[in-house]
Amino acid sequence: MHSKTKNLCSFANFLEVMTRIFLKLFIYFLPFISLSQTYEIGGFVGGANYIGDVGKTTYIAPKTPVFGGIFKWNRSARHAFRATLLYGNIEGNDIDANDKRRQQRGYSFTNTIFEASVGLEFTFKEFNVHSQRIIGTPYLYTGLTYFGYNALYKRISSNKIIDYDKAGSIAIPMVVGYKTFISTNMQVGFEIGARYTFTDDLDGSYPVNGLENEPSLRFGNVNSNDWYVFSGITVTFAFGRKPCYCNF
Repeated sequence: MHSKTKNLCSFANFLEVMTRIFLKLFIYFLPFISLSQTYEIGGFVGGANYIGDVGKTTYIAPKTPVFGGIFKWNRSARHAFRATLLYGNIEGNDIDANDKRRQQRGYSFTNTIFEASVGLEFTFKEFNVHSQRIIGTPYLYTGLTYFGYNALYKRISSNKIIDYDKAGSIAIPMVVGYKTFISTNMQVGFEIGARYTFTDDLDGSYPVNGLENEPSLRFGNVNSNDWYVFSGITVTFAFGRKPCYCNF
């Protein structure tokens, strides 16, 4: 009980720290935002799905809600440094699977994910946030993500997957999207982003936090880690005068 309480506190502290970092970054860059359109800030809303050892194996199938904030530092008309904080739910149910073996097994789970990500966004053609023309471009984003989630395991007595702790792990985001202007200082984008995680416990198939040496609790393909996908719409705003990209 003490271990679980300690981990709950650690997870709460993680959420608090990441929120403070995001707010501090915004406050720090606020004077620059008022002077240059090099910076953008906005939000993300969409849906999530998971790919693993429980339920359907469809790669893109938004089902549960995701929302959060996004910040960009446009270092040229072709690339930007980007940071996001996103919160979403994922779930899986063997009843929805196409595999009859999974349907007969009948496992199901739910989980929550809070992620903080930093990386580089690259556009396929020049996208100047000061442009007076309505232009659009595809883009790619990748970087490094840290996320917190509920640690799960399969209870042998009931074959139900339940949460017993809090945990965190690293993921690699692989995002493709398209963005365009809807006004002079306002951009909208649509993106699909798969996250390859370094854990197999989003669905409880390979428990962590002290249960790693319990082979009876494992199931599915223990040699393959879980994925989750966030698909949605971004809306960002840029402010101030024309940026200068000549320094970088």
